[in-house]
Amino acid sequence: MSSMTSQRELQEVLPELVPSQGGWDEEEYLWLTDRSNRLIEFTDGYIEVLPMPTRKHQTILRLLIFAFLGHLQPRGGNALFVPFRLRLSQGKFREPDLLALLDTHDARSQERYWLGADLVLEVVSADKPERDLVEKRREYAEAGIPEYWIVNPFTETITVLVLRTGRADEGYAEHGIFGRGERATSSLLAGFDVDVDAVFETE
Repeated sequence: MSSMTSQRELQEVLPELVPSQGGWDEEEYLWLTDRSNRLIEFTDGYIEVLPMPTRKHQTILRLLIFAFLGHLQPRGGNALFVPFRLRLSQGKFREPDLLALLDTHDARSQERYWLGADLVLEVVSADKPERDLVEKRREYAEAGIPEYWIVNPFTETITVLVLRTGRADEGYAEHGIFGRGERATSSLLAGFDVDVDAVFETE
């Protein structure tokens, strides 16, 4: 009976089995993320491994998911949270911290990933703030997502963005930038608001 493959042998053969950066396709990305507990995003053949969320990140997200679910579920909507894949376009997948649909039976709600969302939310990460503040702002607008929430624990603000006249090619406009002592409101979800102090004081 032959012995198991050694670590050195495995390291030698892996480059032949794993696509190089720029050479990944959607099925290979889906195969990888189906078998990993890491947060991994995908753009035009390239994968990006995101950092593990911090405790503060997770406590903020926990409060928000309960708030959004509490509003959406009684009205027939749904919200999911990371890790879950969102396909923005051919060859582009993101894993928003929170993603929501107004109708739980929306055809975009697929088992392995969603094909779109009515609202997405990101908690800004320290490793690369521009990912959430700039890059995803552009990408989510291009994908036609009506509302994008940016929750920034470093400035203790919540920015709510809405598509200009509902058109992806015109990008987002600011519905509001909400700070301490205020309640962040939604343009899309009538009657929904969140206490900014509660978000950033959560433990």
